[in-house]
Amino acid sequence: MDKLRVKGGIPLHGSVRISGAKNSALPAMAAALLTADEVLLENVPMVNDIFTARRLLRELGVSVEFEGGHGVRLRAEKIRSHEAPYDLVKTMRASVLVLGPLLARTGRARVSLPGGCAIGARPINLHIKGLERLGARMKTEHGYVEASAARLSGAEIVFDKITVTGTENLMMAAALANGVTVLQNAACEPEVVDLAEMLNKMGAKIAGAGTPAITIEGESELKGTSHRIIPDRIEAGTFLVAGAITNGEIEIL
Repeated sequence: MDKLRVKGGIPLHGSVRISGAKNSALPAMAAALLTADEVLLENVPMVNDIFTARRLLRELGVSVEFEGGHGVRLRAEKIRSHEAPYDLVKTMRASVLVLGPLLARTGRARVSLPGGCAIGARPINLHIKGLERLGARMKTEHGYVEASAARLSGAEIVFDKITVTGTENLMMAAALANGVTVLQNAACEPEVVDLAEMLNKMGAKIAGAGTPAITIEGESELKGTSHRIIPDRIEAGTFLVAGAITNGEIEIL
């Protein structure tokens, strides 16, 4: 096991530039599946989960290129696969975020369950129940969730408990559904708001993000966009606390 030995007692001073939020970048990358146009993301943190997301999206047929240190250019013009395999999902549970947009865009999706095990009370069950409310035919077998639908239809969805990835998955799916979808007991995190803002720039009509009730008016298609990922609030808070408890002075950029 790796260890970090910290010699304390010294006030921290200086400036630090905060990375983009990984938990905002991952759903934003998945949202590129909703359009055949190009999507440019800026301020993307170069961490392992981002590299795994690139591998997964490329597996599906999405062109994914890194540029300029923290930029990602994506284009899902031709989707050649509908499956997120276990060898990728097992290393990144956020892989389930491709389920909603892949189903909405192509009419089918097959995504491995995290850990390859039965659903039980796992949060992915909330994704499945929500997609069923939108009219998807769902089944689970051999460690995979399989979904199909000619076109999703808007509905009112009440989450049994708050789920960030579930809110994001259903928000993306509903953006291409026929009619109006209302998500009740939705997650209110800044990453959900960031995704909604990106989807609106792509032509979606989403209101209420950041509150427990989100309304999505479905569109027949979405367009490409450029979007800057929000800063990582956990990283920013960590440095702020470090400066405070050492009686230092830190500038957050």
